[in-house]
Amino acid sequence: MTRRKKMVERVKKLMNKPEKIRDIGIVAHIDHGKTTLTDSLLAGAGIISQELAGTQLFMDYYELEQQRGITINAANVSMVHEFEGEEYLINLIDTPGHIDFGGDVTRAMRAVDGAIVVVDAVEGVMPQTETVLRQALRENVKPVLFINKVDRLINELKVDKKEMQLRLSKIIDDVNELIKGMSKEKYEQGWKVDASDGSVAFGSALYKWAISVPSMKQSGIGFNEVYDYCQKDDVKSLAEKCPLHQILLDMVIPHLPNPLEAQKDRISVIWYGDRKSIVGEAMEKCDPNGPIALMVTDIMMDPHAGEVATGRLFSGVLRRGQELRVSGMPATSRVQQVGIFIGPDRLEVEEAPAGNIVAITGIKDVIVGSTISSIEMTPFESIKYVSEPVVTVAVEAEHTKDLPKLIEVLRQLSKEDPTLKVEIDEETGEHLISGMGELHLEIVAYRIEHDHKIPITTSPPIVVYRETVQGRAGPVEGKSPNRHNRFYITVEPLPKEVIQLIKSGAVSMRVKELERRQLLMDAGMDKEEAKNLAGIYGSNVLLDMTKGIQYLRETMELILEGFEDVMRNGPLAKEPCQGIKVKLVDVKLHEDAVHRGPAQVIPAIRHAIHASILMANPAILEPILDVYIHVPADQMGSASREIQGRRGQILDVHSEGDLVIIRGKAPVAELFGFAGDIRSATEGRALWSTEYAGFEVLPSNLQVDIIRQIRQRKGLKLEMPKPSDYVDL
Repeated sequence: MTRRKKMVERVKKLMNKPEKIRDIGIVAHIDHGKTTLTDSLLAGAGIISQELAGTQLFMDYYELEQQRGITINAANVSMVHEFEGEEYLINLIDTPGHIDFGGDVTRAMRAVDGAIVVVDAVEGVMPQTETVLRQALRENVKPVLFINKVDRLINELKVDKKEMQLRLSKIIDDVNELIKGMSKEKYEQGWKVDASDGSVAFGSALYKWAISVPSMKQSGIGFNEVYDYCQKDDVKSLAEKCPLHQILLDMVIPHLPNPLEAQKDRISVIWYGDRKSIVGEAMEKCDPNGPIALMVTDIMMDPHAGEVATGRLFSGVLRRGQELRVSGMPATSRVQQVGIFIGPDRLEVEEAPAGNIVAITGIKDVIVGSTISSIEMTPFESIKYVSEPVVTVAVEAEHTKDLPKLIEVLRQLSKEDPTLKVEIDEETGEHLISGMGELHLEIVAYRIEHDHKIPITTSPPIVVYRETVQGRAGPVEGKSPNRHNRFYITVEPLPKEVIQLIKSGAVSMRVKELERRQLLMDAGMDKEEAKNLAGIYGSNVLLDMTKGIQYLRETMELILEGFEDVMRNGPLAKEPCQGIKVKLVDVKLHEDAVHRGPAQVIPAIRHAIHASILMANPAILEPILDVYIHVPADQMGSASREIQGRRGQILDVHSEGDLVIIRGKAPVAELFGFAGDIRSATEGRALWSTEYAGFEVLPSNLQVDIIRQIRQRKGLKLEMPKPSDYVDL
């Protein structure tokens, strides 16, 4: 029996013991060493050879990941680790670090219960470290810390023993500061990371060694010895005496929860159904005898098996041949295969019980974020992403014959990656893809051309804008085309605190009404308004402030449809709206239902909201990125000029050793081509990264030009729209 086969047998045996399972993710800023670390863990588990670990990048098995040296897709692997004489099953997800693939991190956090946060000892806590930590805590995923590249402190920065320990303890303090700031409650419950209790490890993923306080007691090798080994360049002996996989997984097992413990705590955060229902109780207990409740966190195409849906099973046991339903879909589908992943290989298993990360085939109509179950159940809370699609390209097939295939591929890609927004204009043959950034869209174009063999042409990238209001307007009267129905609308800006609650998912129409009302009032909304919330679309709300209007209940669905139409396509440039509070203050309806159908109500609502927005000091919002640049002191001026020359602002400059760290922000529209320019301006010596910072109002001197450009691109009339275009004034 080969070593690999033995491993698979051990994995299958442990899948039935939830107390022996750890579902974990590896998260970090880009280039802090996640995939190299995963390699070393796999080598320790016997899945890949020790010699190749760290350079093989086993989990970056997609060809483009190997070429570019970055992780693009989150990849799963199951392996067995022995701790204190007992075997444990580790289901691990290696996630990307680049901001453009942050959606993969968010989805992975839904599937796991614990996370190893990796921080580079030289760079310290970086913007993406903060982002991934926030994603983990939002999903109730417990962190432990691995400080990587400790050898670089000694060999490159030449710090002494005392300075090394000071730097390492500063990183621990910084991480704890973030945890405390994001979730004080969790911090006080003991979720802080602490070297003395063993929830922090130090080491080098590339050279496969690590130490922690418990390992120091066992091996007698502490910081002084590590310092001496690194100075003598004898990392091989260090790796033999303190193997990374052993130390790290010995940290994971006591400090990160098993599914039985985790699900008690997590279900209330990721599922808003009735906790006392059959499925609610089964999920909290991680009960294999309960109904099936699976949350899909990843979809990929297998040329032989078709769509493979991977996700976390919260209750029940999956077997081949079961009839399961996807929430919101009428028909059931039959499971064809059940499997687990070991990197690129999917291995079939007879059954997979609750608490595991599993892959299934045969389920139709599934998308990332779907809930799959054996009974009718409230779906899991939708996954909330940190950033939004901010860049768009138009894609066209070079040959007309490829058009049907291209439409099919784009639909498939948007199913696999919900952070990709695809709009297909089947009349003009133009297809718009919106993504997280230039790199995200480059990868999508590469996949269409190379994986699906469709030659395409892509337009230069276009920025996605938003529309909002800066003042108050109304009541504005919207009349139905037959003049029998009248709607009175006011609009005003939504407070920032409320927008934040909606974007984080804390407030939605699925949250219980009393709880939602309280949250809105705490965020500064008037009690009467909080009570009358009728709908949410994006980060906009519709409030029904009317009293006792006959027939309004049955018309409400059409009113919401009109509201959503406008929030999708604002009046200035048909861009989505953001942060608008729309109030319905009065309504006059015809008593005969025939005279208040969709063709009457929807246009009346649409026109009234469009006109109100145009009267409420409307504005265009543009996406902004925070920019972080690490550069030698003598290149600081050139780097600063690169940001300032792009309508950017320098927010902070501080130095660490001979490096200067510049923090600034700049509009996405001005950052195209930034990579090449900063490289040539600093002779290739700058390290930089960006982080999504939300939308800000476009400077007033640019508003009219930008609106005209967008209108021209979309084939709309070039004159600026006026309220009188929509209603009689």
